[in-house]
Amino acid sequence: MKIAIVGYGTAGQASAILLAAQGHEVTVFEKSPSLGPVGAGFLLQPTGLAVLDRMGLGDQALALGQRIDQLQGHTPRGRAVMDMRYADRREGCFGLGMTRGALFELLRGAHADARRVRTGVRITRYDDETHELEDDAGGWHGPFDLVVAADGAHSAVRPHCTGNVRRESLYRWGAVWCLLRIDDWPDPTTLLQRYAGTRAMIGMLPVGTRPGHEGRWVTFYWSLPGDQVDAFDDAGVAAMKAAVHGIWPGISPHLAHLEHADQLNRARYRDVVLRAPHHGRLVVIGDAAHAMSPQLGQGVNMALLDAAALADALAAHATLETALDAYRRQRHAHVRIYQRMSRWLTPLFQSGYTPLGWCRDVAFGPLGRAPGARGAMLSILTGEAGHRRTIPLAESGKPVEGITLDAQSTQGVPP
Repeated sequence: MKIAIVGYGTAGQASAILLAAQGHEVTVFEKSPSLGPVGAGFLLQPTGLAVLDRMGLGDQALALGQRIDQLQGHTPRGRAVMDMRYADRREGCFGLGMTRGALFELLRGAHADARRVRTGVRITRYDDETHELEDDAGGWHGPFDLVVAADGAHSAVRPHCTGNVRRESLYRWGAVWCLLRIDDWPDPTTLLQRYAGTRAMIGMLPVGTRPGHEGRWVTFYWSLPGDQVDAFDDAGVAAMKAAVHGIWPGISPHLAHLEHADQLNRARYRDVVLRAPHHGRLVVIGDAAHAMSPQLGQGVNMALLDAAALADALAAHATLETALDAYRRQRHAHVRIYQRMSRWLTPLFQSGYTPLGWCRDVAFGPLGRAPGARGAMLSILTGEAGHRRTIPLAESGKPVEGITLDAQSTQGVPP
């Protein structure tokens, strides 16, 4: 088929690699004038790492990133709110902290046609009658047999998934973040967080290497109400440093060099729900299809899983209609669970409802130690809740020949 992919983030990159490997004629449109990563460091879960393994990229990812074995979150007084270890899920289980730049370069290196990406083309419209795409300069592209909208949480193509956009709203809270070079970080295998009620949350995530830079890096993030994120300035940096020192004084020396707002990046989150991720010849994947707050850290994982599931569905079915319906069914349960959990959890960590923080601090620790609840929480952490794996994790280290995915394994293996 002639396939257009709109957006060259993780979902777009992975889709371009996998669909081209199946023999499709793929054209990628990227609005940025040059190719490069956007976003903070992230925590790649076993589900996302399994997709990279299937693409033959798992070992390279491990070399670029930082293995994460546990997540710990405390109040300023040292009360444990979160304490989850991957090994409690199963032996050999772990996450992988990575910079966006490292993953971007890894996927770009695996994309044989990366140089042919149409950069500087901002797609604004999809015509579902002619199956063409229009850019913001009035140019038309196509027609295409399939259009894959992978243009992120603020997607311009998503509204053309006619009748299927059920929810599209901006969260009231966001964050500012930056990468810090800390070669001697004392907790290299732990995602550390500090919570001061529901109005202040700090994170330090080891993310390994950064392309073009030496040393080891940690992603620092600081939550803020959305209006403060939008207005963040040099005075906001000073206020942030003072607040962080009061909550987590041990990391203050690592922030001492921050003086200007442009030294940090801003992040606003959307809550997007689609009744179905496709309409006609258009399919929406990644954050464009199911943006949510990053409380559960699943954005990159879901982007990789979407790309793999779409490639599987196209390989397994003779018609586009049946393939897209199979893709929807494959991803539905997993996506819905995390959308609901994200919507439920976000106010417990980022909101103006102080009593929710009190309840969280009292309940989460004991809940995380309860046998039944702990298993469910670990399932959510690892990205496996509701996920129908296409291959057993024990086999995920074996790349599929030619990167083409196994179309016969779509029934999955239960978590």
